[in-house]
Amino acid sequence: MTVKDIVDALNLKVYSGEAGLNKEVVGGYTSDLLSDVMGNAPAGSVWITLQTHVNVMAVATLKDISAVILVKGLKPEANTMAQSNNEAIPVLGTNLQAFEISGQLYNLINKK
Repeated sequence: MTVKDIVDALNLKVYSGEAGLNKEVVGGYTSDLLSDVMGNAPAGSVWITLQTHVNVMAVATLKDISAVILVKGLKPEANTMAQSNNEAIPVLGTNLQAFEISGQLYNLINKK
């Protein structure tokens, strides 16, 4: 499954990083603590968070995250979008709460 497949299936907004929409996704990780994501998020996952600052992109790059989903209608800061474009890591958005989009992403990835 690609990031683009997830965007289409979950009706997500693409803010930046469009060059990475064809990246493969192997799972998801939900956390707002950067240190938690650095220590535990698997490579190739979609990271769900409410953090919008540029440090998100530093962690996403370090962990080889396939995409970042911002929740609750939050929008990325301008420098976050610029870094997202530089790294080809899509920053996506939804109006849903983290709990809701996490469940939807889990069901989509684990669909049998």
